[in-house]
Amino acid sequence: MVFVGIAAEDKAEDIDYIVGKTLGLRIFNNQKGKFDLSIEDIKGDLLIVSQFTLYADTRRGKRPSFIGAMEPNDALKLFNITVQKFKASGLKVETGKFQEEMQISLINDGPVTIVIDSKN
Repeated sequence: MVFVGIAAEDKAEDIDYIVGKTLGLRIFNNQKGKFDLSIEDIKGDLLIVSQFTLYADTRRGKRPSFIGAMEPNDALKLFNITVQKFKASGLKVETGKFQEEMQISLINDGPVTIVIDSKN
């Protein structure tokens, strides 16, 4: 599962970095139980979900601010480009519905959760 947060300052070139890093990251176990295989190596499937709340700023007050997230109309364009680039990898790709409330079940294996940020 890939949660995609799009920051207000993100550009199309950030997508190339994120997609390439995600597809190439060796986070799946080889036969010896070591992280050595990528999603492409195992020919895995991807569920890509837009998640603007990844840009929640909780430093002040008790209500998160989402000012760091891109405005929805612009974010949808970049999200769709992101999905198309993942699909170009040849892997099976499904998506959540953009700007909709959804119930998503996730079983974390490990657990392993990795943040990939094109700016850091």
